[in-house]
Amino acid sequence: MYRYDEYDQQIVDERVIQYRDQVRRRLAGELTEDEFLPLRLQNGLYMQVHGYMLRIAVPYGLISSKQMRMFAHIARKYDRGYGHFTTRQNIQFNWLRLEDTPAILADLASVEMHAIQTSGNCIRNITSDEYAGVAQDEVVDPRPYAEILRQWSTFHPEFAFLPRKFKIAISGGKEDRAAITAHDIGLSVTKNAQGEIGFRVLVGGGLGRTPIIGSEICDFVPWQHIVTYVESILRIYNQYGRRDNKYKARIKILVKALGIDEFRRQVEEDWAASKDGPGTLTAEELDRVAGFFTDPDYESLTDHNSDLNEFKADNRSFSNWMQRNVKPHRIPGYAIVVLSLKKLGVAPGDATAEQMDKIADLAERYSFGELRITHKQNLVLADVKQADLINLWKEASASALATPNIGLLTDMISCPGAEFCTLANARSIPLAELIAERFDNLDFQHDIGDIELNISGCMNACGQNHIGNIGITGVEKKNHDEWYQVSIGGAKGNNSSIGKIIGPSFTFNQVPEAIDRLLQVYLRERVEAERFIDTVRRIGHEPFKEHVYATSFGTDQEEAADKKSVVPAQYSVPFYSPRF
Repeated sequence: MYRYDEYDQQIVDERVIQYRDQVRRRLAGELTEDEFLPLRLQNGLYMQVHGYMLRIAVPYGLISSKQMRMFAHIARKYDRGYGHFTTRQNIQFNWLRLEDTPAILADLASVEMHAIQTSGNCIRNITSDEYAGVAQDEVVDPRPYAEILRQWSTFHPEFAFLPRKFKIAISGGKEDRAAITAHDIGLSVTKNAQGEIGFRVLVGGGLGRTPIIGSEICDFVPWQHIVTYVESILRIYNQYGRRDNKYKARIKILVKALGIDEFRRQVEEDWAASKDGPGTLTAEELDRVAGFFTDPDYESLTDHNSDLNEFKADNRSFSNWMQRNVKPHRIPGYAIVVLSLKKLGVAPGDATAEQMDKIADLAERYSFGELRITHKQNLVLADVKQADLINLWKEASASALATPNIGLLTDMISCPGAEFCTLANARSIPLAELIAERFDNLDFQHDIGDIELNISGCMNACGQNHIGNIGITGVEKKNHDEWYQVSIGGAKGNNSSIGKIIGPSFTFNQVPEAIDRLLQVYLRERVEAERFIDTVRRIGHEPFKEHVYATSFGTDQEEAADKKSVVPAQYSVPFYSPRF
């Protein structure tokens, strides 16, 4: 993985000194909150419901065991013993004191980390495929390009004050695992007919109040010119993006207003004057950065399928874990392992300090000391010997990190919601807990199969609800009643789509029943092993809508659960009392 050079370290260290003085002046009353606001946001510090929240950058989701231990240290010393991994491959701490934040940034700098550009109208954390470098379908490893874009975008003077925040994602596999269509710029590393490496470039994607799937602006940009091409896109956006209305300030609004053809024309015109300038990449620079992402010291191994199959036959829990949490690796004898942060009763994406220390231990023993953060708020050990899978499973299970639900209904994405976020209309984490309790039956979940359920507490869509197969959005809170819209048909990946709202909103306690009714239609209408999203696309939204609203909902969860639930009766849960 990439290591800081002397310039990186100096930049981060100097930022800590600068920020420490800013906090000192704020605490002394020399700066008002309005004056301090842009300064703290430049360092990823937000004011939330209970106090300050710090968002730490994890470039393209790749971290070392040493850095994970630093997260554990911060959680234990400065927070309430846990951290929250996000959909953009970062980590957030939600219970911080302002006076502690300079020390936190100094601690982060000691392990080559920071919180710069995790907030504000700038280029945010560059995200990528969590299986980069090890996936069997990978065309080109995207990590060197992600690192080059990170270095280029950090403190870029021209793009420090954009009309709105800006997000870039990059994928290197045949299958898009980085949700590139839902980003301001989406990049797919590819090869043309001549075997040359380049990028398919999408622009104008995004979720929030106006969810839009990105449009292709160019089907092949040679790798040497990707920085200058991205720079031209940003230059047109910076010049013409709206600054009078923050709800219409994202690049997707500009692309929609101009049309993709006119936007492309303007970008190409700008690019023609800069494509061969100083931003052009050289083979020497690419090789320099790629040198940080060479293969670890893999051994020549044979597959251990017979040993694993024998243990699977005797242990159903291990068998389920192998089926859902273990992915194929490009090197024989190795496997990719997903550590689930979706255990029942725990907020999606949360990990305790003890778990983070354990995860660091597992990474060092089983995966060359490296980890990845996924877009679904889980963690990945990318280079595990198949011969170690049984022992790894036992250790992960003992630390509640081996729930065999990756890709299943309870592998939910959830934003922090109204319990933490000042922007949210409704709670997300308690709703995720309620849904997980309702459908906490692994046999049932395996029968349902692959399905993505995403929850956001407001229209800002930090939980990526618009691209969930089932999306839930908090829309209003009135007289202590929270209301949620439900959409279906959203998806990420190569065949991405925006979900469609099925009808009127639901109360907190009605949402699990609404999901139950959606699943009833799916089980009734699916063909063979058809996935939920495929059934929705084949039969349309109307059958789901008709069944969901065909009969009234109970006044509480107990009544709702009695209405012919798709889940066996013994797995129904009692009435859940909202936590205000």
